[in-house]
Amino acid sequence: MDKEQAVRMLESLKDKEVEEIFVSKQDFMKFREFLVKRDDFKHFRGIAQRGGDVIFRYIDEARS
Repeated sequence: MDKEQAVRMLESLKDKEVEEIFVSKQDFMKFREFLVKRDDFKHFRGIAQRGGDVIFRYIDEARS
């Protein structure tokens, strides 16, 4: 996963073009690298799946 792909996925989730995005276990650390640098980082909720994959959703109210 490259930066462009990760940013595109995060923006489409933020803009509510998609309801959730799927990040595989092997892409997670690279994806996370770009996610944590965002100002709206706390609006993304990651839901761990069995096997290490993660589904992300965008929430309107930031996590604490």
